[in-house]
Order: sequence, then C-alpha cells, then structure tokens
Amino acid sequence: MPSIELRTPIPGPRSQELMRRRAAAVPRGVYHATPVFAARAEGALLEDVDGNRFLDFAGGIGCLNVGHRAPRVVAALRAQLDRFLHTCFSVAPYPDYIALAEKLNALVPGDFAKKTLLVNSGAEAVENAVKIARCYTKRPAVICFEDAFHGRTLLTMSLTSKIRPYKDGFGPFSGDVYRIPYAYCHRCSYSLRYPGCGVFCAHHLEDAFKRVVAADSVAALIAEPVLGEGGFVVPPPEFLPVLQDICRRHGIVFIADEVQTGFGRTGAMFACERFGIAPDILVAAKSLGGGLPLASITGRAEIMDAPGVGGIGGTFGGNPLSCAAALAVIETLERENLSARAEALGRRFSARAREWQKRWPIIGDVRGLGAMQAVELVRAGEAREPAKEETDAIVRQCYERGLIVLSAGTYGNVLRVLVPLVIADAQFDEGLDVMQASIEAVCGARAPAEPRHA
Repeated sequence: MPSIELRTPIPGPRSQELMRRRAAAVPRGVYHATPVFAARAEGALLEDVDGNRFLDFAGGIGCLNVGHRAPRVVAALRAQLDRFLHTCFSVAPYPDYIALAEKLNALVPGDFAKKTLLVNSGAEAVENAVKIARCYTKRPAVICFEDAFHGRTLLTMSLTSKIRPYKDGFGPFSGDVYRIPYAYCHRCSYSLRYPGCGVFCAHHLEDAFKRVVAADSVAALIAEPVLGEGGFVVPPPEFLPVLQDICRRHGIVFIADEVQTGFGRTGAMFACERFGIAPDILVAAKSLGGGLPLASITGRAEIMDAPGVGGIGGTFGGNPLSCAAALAVIETLERENLSARAEALGRRFSARAREWQKRWPIIGDVRGLGAMQAVELVRAGEAREPAKEETDAIVRQCYERGLIVLSAGTYGNVLRVLVPLVIADAQFDEGLDVMQASIEAVCGARAPAEPRHA
C-alpha cells in the first residue's frame, strides 16, 4: 500500500490560508522549500493540515536521522518533562549534560582526551569552536572554503561562501576570514582532473600561507567533511588527511563541521571516520537532538580548556530536554545500526540515480557518502551550466506528487537526499519513483543522447 496519500491539490486550502497569514505575520526573508504546513509526522512520513500524507526526504534539513518522533526520543522527553524543564547548566547543573558530554567524548574520533560544550544550534557551535581556537592559539585568522556553509550569524555568515541569499545586504563581515577552493572535482577551481591532479587543492593551502595569510597568524581551518548546503560534494579520500597534516605542522586547529554529516548520515557516526582523520575540534548539531535544538563542540581537552571560567556557555545550552533526546538518539543509532542502514540506502539511491543519468544528460553528476546523496543538474555542453530552473521545477513536481525533497548547491542545481535512516525499503523506493516521475515531467520521457560529462 502506498505511503503517499494526496486528498487535495498541493498546497491544500488550509495550507494556502496559513501561507496568507504567514505572509502578514512573518518576515519574507524566512524561506520555504514547500508550501505545505505540517500537522503530524512519524518515521519518514509527514501529514499536512489538509490531510495529505507525504514521504519526507528532507528530514527537517537533516535533523531527523532517527526519524520523526523516534520512540526512544519521545519516551525520554516524556520522562524528562516529569522532572524539570530548565535550570541552566551554569546555575544548577544536571546529570544528562554530563552523560551526553561523556558519550560524545567517546564517540568523536581521536585517541586523546576530549571535552564537550553543548549549545543550541550549529551556528552557535561553529562560533564557539572558532572562539575557543583563537583563545588557545592566540591567533586571529580563520581559513574556510569556497561553497561552504557554516551558519547565518555574523561570524558564521562570514565563513559561509554563497552570497545570495545568505550574505546579500548583511555586510560588513567579520575580519580575518580567508577562503580557499574546496575539492569540488566536478567543478575544479584549477581545471584539473583527479587523481592526476595529486589533490592540488589540498596542497594549495601551503601556497595560501605565502600569498594570502601567514600560517603563524591562523588560529583554525574549518571544513565540512562533505559539503552540505554547497551541494553534497564528497572530496577525494586524500583531501582531508592532507589538510589535517598541514594544520598540525603549523599549529593550526583543524575544525570539522559535522553539523549535517554527523550521526550516521554518511555511513559512520561521523564522516571524519570515513576519511581516517581525527580533528582537533568536531562540531555537531541537527540530528543530535532528534528534532530538538542542540549542538556540540567536542575537542582536545587542552584546547577546550583554553577559555577561562565564564568565557563560554549560555542560558539554554544543553537544555535538559535536548540532552535527554540526544542520549536517546545515540542509543537508537547504535542499537538499530543506522550507520549501516545509511550505507545501504546510499547504494540503493546511487544505483537508481545512475540509471537516470543514462536517460537524462541533464544529470551531470551522481555523488554521495552513505545516505548523504545528491544529483547535480547541468545543461548540455562542456561548460556544465547549472540547471537551476529545472532543479526548482523538479522540486515542485516532487512535492505536488507527495515527496518532500530539497535542492542545494551554490548554483541551486543539486537535488539532495536527507531521508530519515529508519525509512522502509518500500517507502524509499516509492520516493525514488516520485523523483523519477518528476524528472521525466520536467525533462521529457527520454532526453536525446548527449556526450556524457566526465
């Protein structure tokens, strides 16, 4: 029996009325990927206020690896509700904060002593990671990457690459932030080809120390192990180890931003494990809270202890409900082996998407790691012109047919999959059928043969 059930055209009348109210009450700058309003959700299903049932391939932008209303998470929240809601960890601390910090210290890669700070969001976590790195090194500069996304606060927006909509009109930005190319092989900044390039982009960091900013001025380098909003770009396996090695030679703190890659999404608890690296600081958020706001900064103990007493923290950081949820999330990931499930889902998507690629030359690249999968859409020709309009049209076709899916990429031409890892095979295949039908609706039953993109 299909999981998708549509009772009205999309959006339905109640969603349309709520959108009118939203337009009058909420700033226009808050974006919506779909025009439907949620009423309830379970697992990988979402029902809107008009009674339409969707398959959710977005997961609240990667926040629901264990699914909507995961049973262990709901049970943990109900138990915590009966105890207390808030005391502030800086006023009257509580056991679950300590238990979660201990768990993260054990899970984050690295055979060294670690400590963890809990905050509210990915952006706040990145801010604190940079702040701590500057305090530890006594250096001001931060190196980040093209096509990166690290948040919307002043510092994290400065670290973020994409101008519109994230940075447009919000300057001036934070100083001492320097940007270099990422290992985006499909759109190489140096017009080279892997593996013959020798991962030139990683070794270019040494050149940046001569031409852009002195190494002894750099506090930290921050990198997403797989680009998130930048288009689910998976770097070659040597890229991150080379960067880590260079950072260690120069006393630079290596920060891994695992806000979107963490907690089983890439086929391991953290994507860093897939690349064999142990960052000095690892930042996580999104799926950590199982749907509640929570983020973590886990790093070498000596680095994390650099700020003085009172130098870091916050009123709601490590909220009791969020900590309880996070412990249940980690238990679910481990007991249900969802990292292995992510790997299986990734293989299933990739096999299907490569069949689409044979039919439609607009699919220029199929890529991903674990269940963090994507296709990049480009128009015919060697220029690989981003097909943003077609991507937007496919996203619309998907939700009108009952599938919630998101676009990504600096050029807005990437379809990405952030499906809850608890999705059933039949549900996943049903969602892929909708994606295929939506591509066909926009691109035609079978596109004429074109030279394949390398």
